[in-house]
Amino acid sequence: MAGCAEALWIYDANPQELGVRLGAIMLDQRTAPYGVLLLRVLLGVLFWAHLYWKFFVLPGGLTQWWGNFATNGYPWFVPWYAISAEFVGALLLIPGIYARWASLYAVPLMIGATHFWLVRKGFYFTAAGWEFPIAWTILLLVQALLGDGPYALKPSPLPGISSPRGVPA
Repeated sequence: MAGCAEALWIYDANPQELGVRLGAIMLDQRTAPYGVLLLRVLLGVLFWAHLYWKFFVLPGGLTQWWGNFATNGYPWFVPWYAISAEFVGALLLIPGIYARWASLYAVPLMIGATHFWLVRKGFYFTAAGWEFPIAWTILLLVQALLGDGPYALKPSPLPGISSPRGVPA
């Protein structure tokens, strides 16, 4: 019967109280920060893996990868941005150096990769489609929304907030 009383309380609550109450139920404050850390490290490792592939596995190496941009009709600056976004992701996400901003910097790269594979292969990853790049794009946006997480070496400053911990001065 207590569940019914609780449900009635929720319907009668004002929106501010409801958000606080539901937030306490839906997010485990003890473990959630470690989920953010795990996401940050995963994204950084994915960028490292893709850089490794470009430099050491791809036949023709970085030169071949770079040349594919011109072959596919991209402007000269696109490969410069693409490689810089991968290095930013690989070097800054794992240690947590401005992780929120590093994630946002890489989002256009992943949107471009999503579009590239969408028009060529369709949706499914098993056919080299856009399923993986869109998931990676969303994970980068989630990282940006959640913030740096624990053990970040240099937390991302937010506009209008002077303290790096997110507490208004």
